[in-house]
Amino acid sequence: MLNRVILMGRLTADPDYRTTQSGAAFARFTLAVDRDFSGQGQDRKTDFLDVIVWRSTAEFVSKYFHKGQQVAVQGSIQVSSYTDREGNKRRSWDIVADQVYFAEGKRDSSNQQNNYDYNRYDRYDRMTPPPAQQPQQPQPTYNEPAGSYSSGDEGDFTPVADDDLPF
Repeated sequence: MLNRVILMGRLTADPDYRTTQSGAAFARFTLAVDRDFSGQGQDRKTDFLDVIVWRSTAEFVSKYFHKGQQVAVQGSIQVSSYTDREGNKRRSWDIVADQVYFAEGKRDSSNQQNNYDYNRYDRYDRMTPPPAQQPQQPQPTYNEPAGSYSSGDEGDFTPVADDDLPF
């Protein structure tokens, strides 16, 4: 059986970061995802899907993702059942994401809500600082082939007999 979902949409609000009583970090956010189709003469409909992320992914999402930002998530669908205050049985569907990606290019600096470089990291588990700038060393130039290379003369060619081949 397979329970896998990949979505791309915009955050409807900043992620809500919390911790459980045992100290596990989690964050919730809602993605506005446009449907791929629309009726003739109608606008596309949008689905609002609840997403949950756990532990270090939750910390990453709460730190770098903001309302209106386009993101992609990969995870699975989880169904929960509960009884509301009036005693009615209800169900809720959540996307439990295990991977979260930036899905848009670097924003114009006049529109940025913060100074984060959106192209610097493409995924939460690749968050490593850029390598330190090394001084550029001049590259050697090669004008002549090395001594072991053929000059192209037929005199450099030694024929090989079939008996000399190892296969």
